[in-house]
Amino acid sequence: MDTLERLEYLKKLRAEAKLGGGQKRIDKLHSQGRMTARERIDLLLDQGSFEEFDMFKTHRCADFGMDKQKYPGDGVVTGHGTIDGRIVYVFAQDFTVLGGSLSETFAEKICKIMDLAMKNGAPVIGLNDSGGARIQEGIESLAGYTDIFLRNVMSSGVIPQISAIFGPCAGGAVYSPALTDFVVMVKNNSYMFLTGPKVVKSVTHEDVTVEELGGADMHSSRSGVSDFAADTGADAIAYVRRLVSYLPQNNMENPPVIACSDPIERRDEKLNTFVPVNPNEAYDMKEIILSTVDNGDFFEIKEAFAPNIIIGYARYNGMSVGIVANQPAHNSGVLDIDSSIKGARFVRFCDCFNIPVVTFVDVPGFLPGTAQEYGGVIRNGAKILYAYAEATIPKVTVITRKAYGGAYCVMSSKHLRGDINYAWPTAEIAVMGAKGAVEILYGRQAKDKDDPAQYLQEREQEYQDTVANPYVAAQRGYIDDIIEPARTRIRIIKALQIVENKRDTNPMKKHGNIPL
Repeated sequence: MDTLERLEYLKKLRAEAKLGGGQKRIDKLHSQGRMTARERIDLLLDQGSFEEFDMFKTHRCADFGMDKQKYPGDGVVTGHGTIDGRIVYVFAQDFTVLGGSLSETFAEKICKIMDLAMKNGAPVIGLNDSGGARIQEGIESLAGYTDIFLRNVMSSGVIPQISAIFGPCAGGAVYSPALTDFVVMVKNNSYMFLTGPKVVKSVTHEDVTVEELGGADMHSSRSGVSDFAADTGADAIAYVRRLVSYLPQNNMENPPVIACSDPIERRDEKLNTFVPVNPNEAYDMKEIILSTVDNGDFFEIKEAFAPNIIIGYARYNGMSVGIVANQPAHNSGVLDIDSSIKGARFVRFCDCFNIPVVTFVDVPGFLPGTAQEYGGVIRNGAKILYAYAEATIPKVTVITRKAYGGAYCVMSSKHLRGDINYAWPTAEIAVMGAKGAVEILYGRQAKDKDDPAQYLQEREQEYQDTVANPYVAAQRGYIDDIIEPARTRIRIIKALQIVENKRDTNPMKKHGNIPL
C-alpha cells in the first residue's frame, strides 16, 4: 500500500467514524428534532477549532455478540476546541452508537480529556445523551463511571465543569453531571433520574411519566438539579457558550475583563424613588440589577428554582462578577431551605474561581413554619452563612431595604468579611421589623392605654427612627456609607476597583466541614 492509498484508507476510516451508528440512526435522530453528537460540538465550538482524539478507539467486549458490534469511537466524541478563542475540552455522547451506552473504552476516552483539561487548566464541557451503562460489560462499565466521578471531584474548584443533557441520563450516569458546576437540560428531550417510572411504580406504586419524574422543567424548578431548561438543543448550547464567557479558565486565573461601552458614571434617577414607602409592598430586584450592570446585561442562573433569591453573572466596567440578590417580588425575598442552598453553592463557585460577588439585600428573615424546621432550615440556612464567611473573593454588598435578624447576618454582612457594605437611605437594619419589635417591647403596656393602637403606632415610629434605619449600623462602621440610590452603579464599580487585589486568608486546614 503506497502513501496515497494509505491516505485514502485513513479518509475512509474517518468517514466511517463520523457516521457513528450509521446514516439510518442519524436520520432517526433528526426526525425527532435532535442533533448528533458531532453537530452539537460544531455548534458549541468556534468554527473549525475542534480537534478530535481517539476517533478509532473501539470496545474490547466479545460477550453477548458484542464482537460483531464495533464502531470507531465507541459512542463518544472527545477532543478540544475553542469558545471565543479560549480553549475548552469537550466530550459528546453519541446516541446512534448502542444508545450512547458507556463502556470501559468510552470512559477511558472521557477520562483522557478530563486529565488533559486538569493538566492544562481549561474547562470541561460534557454533552450527555446516553442510555446508561453498557450492560454487556457489567463491572467494566461501572468502573468506568466511577473513574469519571473521581475526576469530577478532583477537578472541582480547579477547572469549570459544565454538563448539558440532550437526551436520557439515568441511573449512576446522573452523578457525573450532578458533580459538575452547571447543568443545562432541554425541554421535552432530556431527562435525569436514578430510577425510571417502571421501577418507581413497582416499588412505591406511584404512576409518573418520564417528564414528571425527571424532565427539564421539573429539575429546573423543583429539584434544582438543572440550572436552565432550554427550549431547544441549540438554545442549550448558546447558554453554555454565554456562561463560559464569564468564567476564568481555571482557579489560578482571574475572570475575563472586556471593554466596557457603558459609562461608569451613569446615573439612574428612578432608583432614588424605586423602593416603595410601604415596607410590605413588593418590587422587582432584577430592575435594580439591570439598571446598575453594564448595558443592562444580566445572565441569570437557576431562574425558575427558589426565585426568592436571584443569582447570576454580569459585568461592572467590563469586569465579570457574580450577583446574589434577595427578590422581594417572590415571598418577600425571604430565605428558606432552597434559596439558602442555591445562594451558597453559587457563592462557593465564585470563590473557587476568583469571581467577585455583589450582593443586593432586602430580606425580612428566614421562612417560619414546621415544613422548614422539619426540613432542616437551620442546617441549610447555615450553608449560605458558611459560604459567605469562607469566601476570600472581593465582596460588595448593597442593602436596599430590609435586613432583619439572622438573615442580615448571613447576606454578606460586614461581620462575615464583607469588604464594602453600602446601604440606601431606605434600608432597615434591625433584629426584626418595627411592628413585630414593638408588639414584643410594648404589647403589655399598650393594654393599659386608652388607645392601644395609637400607642403602638407611636412606639413603632419611634423604633423606626431609633433602630430600624441604616444610620445606627453606619455609626458603628458596619455600613461603610449610605449612598444615593441613583449612584449605585458608580459606587459598586469604585468598590470593586479598590478591593480588586485584596487578600483574605483562611486558617490552614484540610478542608472545612460545611453543614451539608
